Amino acid sequence: MLLSGGLDSATVLALAVREGWRCHALTVDYGQRHRAELDAAANVARALGAVEHRVVPLDLRVFGGSALTDASIGLPTEPTSGIPVTYVPARNTIFLALALAYAEVSDADAIFTGANAVDYSGYPDCRPEFIAAFEALANLATKRAVEGAPVRIRAPIVRMTKADIVRVGRELGVDFSLTVSCYDADAQGHACGRCEACRLRREGFAAAQVPDPTRYRR
Repeated sequence: MLLSGGLDSATVLALAVREGWRCHALTVDYGQRHRAELDAAANVARALGAVEHRVVPLDLRVFGGSALTDASIGLPTEPTSGIPVTYVPARNTIFLALALAYAEVSDADAIFTGANAVDYSGYPDCRPEFIAAFEALANLATKRAVEGAPVRIRAPIVRMTKADIVRVGRELGVDFSLTVSCYDADAQGHACGRCEACRLRREGFAAAQVPDPTRYRR
């Protein structure tokens, strides 16, 4: 289970646990400016019953090119057209490749991801086509698949709206106050309330008519 510590991946972890999966959670410390999500991921993994939680250090700041890894690039506070500056080059491809390696050594039958293509912010690696293509790649590239045990890439919320995700998470008992979605969260996990991630999250709770437990600093 790729677990970022945000609302989406927490809901997917809860869905997987409900389906009876023994979930090995994987979080990537990629040099993100919103580092509070790393603590959030640990708290979510513990609260939702992951059997293991690993953090992989892989500093993508060496490449740059994203407002999430380069503090000199300003975070947008208004919706933008096209692919936004918060896109991290090849991030989901890298994350899924790490999860694929973890799946092989842990003998996992599926990889779960919180990718979402409905309320997404223009990221090309959150689309269903990408998920399907990566699954095909995974089953060409791994020892277990060649030996007759293919791995599935599960993206159960990929076509849900943010409001749908909030509703499902609430039904599953997800404590959303543990999650951090903000791109500019402080060290304590308080959200800025202004970035695109905060806007989508806030609108999701409002549309779902669920009280927003996010801790905002303004």
